[in-house]
Amino acid sequence: MSLPSAGSPARHAATVLAPFAVVAAAHIGPAVTWLPGLRRRFFPGLAGTGRPDHIALTFDDGPDPLSTPRFLDVLDVLGVRATFFVLGESVVRYPALARETAERGHELAVHGWTHDRPWLPDPARDTADLTRAVHAVWQVAGRRPRWYRPPYGILTSGRWAAARRSGLRPVLWSTWGRDWTAGATPASVRMTVEAGLRGGGTLLLHDSDRLSAAGCWHSALGALPGIVDGCHAAGLSVGPLAEHGTGRPAETPGYRAPAEPPPAARRGGSGQRPSW
Repeated sequence: MSLPSAGSPARHAATVLAPFAVVAAAHIGPAVTWLPGLRRRFFPGLAGTGRPDHIALTFDDGPDPLSTPRFLDVLDVLGVRATFFVLGESVVRYPALARETAERGHELAVHGWTHDRPWLPDPARDTADLTRAVHAVWQVAGRRPRWYRPPYGILTSGRWAAARRSGLRPVLWSTWGRDWTAGATPASVRMTVEAGLRGGGTLLLHDSDRLSAAGCWHSALGALPGIVDGCHAAGLSVGPLAEHGTGRPAETPGYRAPAEPPPAARRGGSGQRPSW
């Protein structure tokens, strides 16, 4: 097969497009961390790996006035606190609900300003959106947020840099419940969680159906008591990322390590699997 000559249209097009290909690769390259196996093995902090006697319970996509209060009530009954990754635009729309979530002892973290897909590189937009989201959360919670989980778990170079500038630490998840699908049920969510959750893991559920199948939040809500009870039966405490001990403090500007957990919470062995 003959190669295009130096002056051919094909060679000229390749020369013109090469810089754009390099930019695109640099932009989307970090998104490979979306792959769970790779993330857990090579980026444990990003996977949310923490204390082996603890499970970090996290929720995405709120606050939602229809569903989020139901989760807050169930968590109160269970005596468990969690980390809620909220959207900045929803915090501005429902500030009282976001404030109530924080006042009821939960941790607010940043899920972005909107739930968009970052196919095109735009570092200025990424920085502006995260800055707005941080300020919105800070205003209602009374404290600066610490964690960032990008929408869809797609962590681009621009989003990573924007998180660093905002003093946020990117954290994805170790296990999810696939609770956003139309066919999800409390039983299916619990079974999916059971297959992958171990001590030290970060669990992803959703407290809103705004960006997924209508009414799917009922599945996560119905599965929640059994998931928490199974963790406790295995000697695993359940709580927010602030108590999880994930990553190294020096990796994020302004990061403060959580206080040492009380003796009652330090039980269970490394890699404990919840009793379902």
